[in-house]
Amino acid sequence: MADEIQGFGNLSLASTLQGTNNKNRPGTWFEAMAHAWGQTLDAQAVKITELADQIGPGGEDKPSVMAMLTAESLRMNFMANSESTSVDSVGRALETMARKN
Repeated sequence: MADEIQGFGNLSLASTLQGTNNKNRPGTWFEAMAHAWGQTLDAQAVKITELADQIGPGGEDKPSVMAMLTAESLRMNFMANSESTSVDSVGRALETMARKN
């Protein structure tokens, strides 16, 4: 469970927003949220790639590696859906607020 929580640790907007004048850093909190999600998804993709590299070409795959690859792939799917939903929801809310001003 600690790994799951730690995996979402990159979503700290406060740390992402610091140094917004740097070209590599986003300038608004909405951009910071998208940037943080991107970093989190990139880290998950690295985990999946590392597990995929452990799968042998000769068919001598360990069931434990296959199970972990499946689990991490499903986690990536969950995270990608969560990212899409959160960015879309916040974007729509900002659009609504902009129309009311």
